[in-house]
Amino acid sequence: MSPSRYVLDTYALFSFFGNNPGADDVARLLLAAQERRAELYISEISLGEMVYIIERRDGRVVAMRSLAVVGQLPLQRCEATWPRILAAAHVKAHHPISYADAFAVALAREMEAAVVTGDPEFERVERLVEVLWLPRKG
Repeated sequence: MSPSRYVLDTYALFSFFGNNPGADDVARLLLAAQERRAELYISEISLGEMVYIIERRDGRVVAMRSLAVVGQLPLQRCEATWPRILAAAHVKAHHPISYADAFAVALAREMEAAVVTGDPEFERVERLVEVLWLPRKG
């Protein structure tokens, strides 16, 4: 695996934008990607998860603004192609994680990347992918 490839999950985005524990770690990765010292990926499914969480909490306008801000970050947005859907389904079938998290795992495996998260669900898949752990809240 290339240590300079990372898949951000929703937890990483919320850490960064909420200035929560791990925000500095995500900021360093974003700077490295901007300077082309790292490659950052995100599944469109994770972006959809981010949008619905923000829309539920703060409304559609805020959710769309947040998505526009994420679109300006040095992240490679990865479509939910049929092979990726099947890979995520396979992960979900064998591991008790959310479907959105299964997409992050499948994408990390495909890109030979580490998942950046603080979500404890990823403890269940550490034997499948490397995890770059962010500090957890409280």
